[in-house]
Amino acid sequence: MKLKKKATFLVAMVLALTTLLSACGGGNNNAGNNGNAPDAAAPNNAAANTATTDGAVDTSQEVTLKLLMVGSKPTDYDEVYGELNKLLKEKINATVETEFLDWADWTQKYPLKFAANEDFDIAYTANWAFYNDQVLKGGYLELTDEMLQKYAPKTWEAMPQASWDQSKVNGKQYMVPNNNQEVTDKVVLVREDLRKKYNLEPVNSPETYAAYLKAIGAGEKGISPFGAKPADGWKWHELDQILLEQQNEWNLVDYNFPLAYKLDDATGKVFNVYDTPEFTELVKYYKDLADNNGWSKNIVSNKNDVFQDIKAGKTSSYAQNLGTISSNVGEIRRDKPEMEVTVADLTPDKKKIGAISTQNGMAIHATSKNVERSLMLIDLLQNDKEIHDLTMYGIAGKHYEPIGDDKYSPGPSFNNYNLSGYSVWGWNSLLNRTDSSYPEEGTQMLADWQSKVYHFPLETFVFDDSKVKNEVANVGNVMLRYAIPLEYGLIKDLEKGQADLNKQLQAAGLDKIQQELQSQIDAFLAAQTK
Repeated sequence: MKLKKKATFLVAMVLALTTLLSACGGGNNNAGNNGNAPDAAAPNNAAANTATTDGAVDTSQEVTLKLLMVGSKPTDYDEVYGELNKLLKEKINATVETEFLDWADWTQKYPLKFAANEDFDIAYTANWAFYNDQVLKGGYLELTDEMLQKYAPKTWEAMPQASWDQSKVNGKQYMVPNNNQEVTDKVVLVREDLRKKYNLEPVNSPETYAAYLKAIGAGEKGISPFGAKPADGWKWHELDQILLEQQNEWNLVDYNFPLAYKLDDATGKVFNVYDTPEFTELVKYYKDLADNNGWSKNIVSNKNDVFQDIKAGKTSSYAQNLGTISSNVGEIRRDKPEMEVTVADLTPDKKKIGAISTQNGMAIHATSKNVERSLMLIDLLQNDKEIHDLTMYGIAGKHYEPIGDDKYSPGPSFNNYNLSGYSVWGWNSLLNRTDSSYPEEGTQMLADWQSKVYHFPLETFVFDDSKVKNEVANVGNVMLRYAIPLEYGLIKDLEKGQADLNKQLQAAGLDKIQQELQSQIDAFLAAQTK
């Protein structure tokens, strides 16, 4: 990677001072009317206050940095972050306090934290976790190149330029993205022992998967064939990304409404996926599974941890991204060797989509009074081996056992600091370790996928929904009320159910969203050809 040229000391000093002040004041230009942008005159919010005479950052005053994270608080959080704070006190004279927004209600609480302008410095963010929404509302601070070069220099040099470019909104940076390339396609976890018990074909397609689920539904009492957690506010069937998007090579622009385009459509024409023959056939597929005990009749109200149900033998399959499923398979093979499991790709011959850098990242609250120290913390989380290992995996010898520089095995208290429980992925980086039990099939599948990643014109497009906020909210409510029951097979008359869904979507304003979306896509594509 070609490294960016560092500014000279004098230029860096001047630019850091002027750009941070303009960023702090200029944040108001992106803030709408919520007044969340910081006051440029605030005494603790300017880079000038952190510069020393020799150009180093002044960390003489101890600060407490408040983090807003998505997910469940680990049992041993206090112990792990107690150790973290000892290191941070030494390195940047700061300590950290963290607030966790539990998975059960984080989608409701996260935007309220910003709307109320609560006191915190850094927030986890992602393209699926309000990134664009909060940028447009002025919730995040703009990060200039000069700020990043000075206060997060290791991140600045290690991050590919494409990752910085992908995470910009309207040409400006508001996130420090994670530095870990992913493929976003989903797979399913399959109980191979049960598949073999019923002499079924290997699961590698929608058809073979349906046969697997129905066989377990008919023959295994006390085991739910498929598990999901739609009760957390997710507006789609948990298999939709596989069977609707991947299978048809579509891309949903935003999971808050049902508008997509074909990956290979150079014109980017958007359409309502609920009003397509493909969706009609998929609903029949789902109804057949529901009628054959493919999942619990109470699935739409389920709030259990699905993977824990799988480990307990209560569920035989669920859908997630490749990395998560592969880690799950490795964990089961280690902890439950009597349970034979594997990773199954239901769309092996379809185009694969690489995650853009906004899949995970960290942003600074627009009203933070500790901007510089916040960037320094993010820099350490991504690039300091000791701090990265500690926050990712816990305390060595207790929560994990390091194996070389890039692998680990669970320690005796692994479950008390399980990295899948909360959004440490915000600082995924090249320092990440791999579980030594990570299955070979997951590694091979990823390698195969990476050779098939499809790049398309709208790969980095981000929708600005500021003109259709009410319509997006109304459409989301319709999806929860009408689409979820239809897709999980709770509606007897499928044709009427689909018609009712689309009628309600139109009443909620889907056409207005589609017009605004198409207009922005057209402008985005036109700008690319200039």
